[in-house]
Amino acid sequence: MPTTVKKRSVVVGGHRTSISLEQAFWEALQTLAVQDSKTINQMVSDIDAARMGNLSSAIRVWILEQARRGRLQPEETATRAAPPAGMQDE
Repeated sequence: MPTTVKKRSVVVGGHRTSISLEQAFWEALQTLAVQDSKTINQMVSDIDAARMGNLSSAIRVWILEQARRGRLQPEETATRAAPPAGMQDE
């Protein structure tokens, strides 16, 4: 699996910021946002509000926790060419 890191802009707490995550994590975040009827920005804002430390790391750990709970299936995070809706590559 490629481990290319993608840097994308998101809005967290009303402020634009950049987050660097591997493509697989962006895809998992998109999948979980759709499942929860949220945008990526809303999902990241929720993770940000509960985090301690680096935001990118907090997102990765949160996604890992969701996967352990069975909320992600391998086919749901298949590689996509375009960034998730509402996201911009930098």
